[in-house]
Amino acid sequence: MVMDTLQIRLNPALVERIDSLINEGIYSSRSDAIRDAVRRFVWEKEVGSISKKGNSVELVRKARAALSKRKIDIEEINNL
Repeated sequence: MVMDTLQIRLNPALVERIDSLINEGIYSSRSDAIRDAVRRFVWEKEVGSISKKGNSVELVRKARAALSKRKIDIEEINNL
């Protein structure tokens, strides 16, 4: 998958906290951590609250799988 590149500026304290999550093995890189944070933000704004612990990608996949079994247009959800 080709991704767009964004340049962001964060204060040193926040970068340090992100780096500590990488050192703990929660994320493999700063990019992974920031992508997960953005994913959680978008999910919360569009769908609802998501746990701050665990793998958000897996949580979203499980939610989509559960929703696909309902009479809901999954394509509409995927386009959110």
